[in-house]
Amino acid sequence: MTVENGKELLTDRQRQVLDYISRSIDSHGYPPTLREIGEHMGIRSTNGVNDHLKALEKKGYLAREDLKSRALRPLDGSGRSDSAGQFVEVPLLGRVAAGQPILAVEQAEDTVRVDRFFLGSASEREVFALRVKGDSMIEAGIFDGDFIFVRKQPDAQRGDVVIAMIDGEATVKYYHPEGDQIVFRPANSAMRPIVVRRRDWKSVNLLGIVVGIYRKLS
Repeated sequence: MTVENGKELLTDRQRQVLDYISRSIDSHGYPPTLREIGEHMGIRSTNGVNDHLKALEKKGYLAREDLKSRALRPLDGSGRSDSAGQFVEVPLLGRVAAGQPILAVEQAEDTVRVDRFFLGSASEREVFALRVKGDSMIEAGIFDGDFIFVRKQPDAQRGDVVIAMIDGEATVKYYHPEGDQIVFRPANSAMRPIVVRRRDWKSVNLLGIVVGIYRKLS
């Protein structure tokens, strides 16, 4: 066993898993699922992924809350989360539909105090929170009652999860521009996308992209 600074060193594969988890948090605001880790690493079984995660926990590089799919948090050299304890206040503007569009009030109803961890790389000054209503994004790990954190920006890349105002109502969907139309795709195979034609683009306004998710556990 090789030890450096009081911690056992990682194997190459363990380092790759840890790096992938950290990159996913920075990019999306939340960790990958076991299945996503397996697909990225070419590991066929979730048991194989779990073996790597258990090793990272044992060596002090990762913390897991119970065995929940997305409850993975990289630790720094002291055994603390890389961003633990850095709490910020994010304005809660209202509700957003993960289903049919529903009005989102552009006035803060309250604030949500969360660990900066949940915001990924975004600054709290450019982020607002919305409470999700509906289940059209459940296959993306976004559930009814969740808080989502949105980075304000007027544009997005294909495949981003966005908040869009459509005819004055807000909805959360995958963003897919396709020729003369924009397709807002749900992450629920039982639901149909919202399609906006070019002639109706003026009725669409992108509020931002989703950078984090927060769920209160009862």
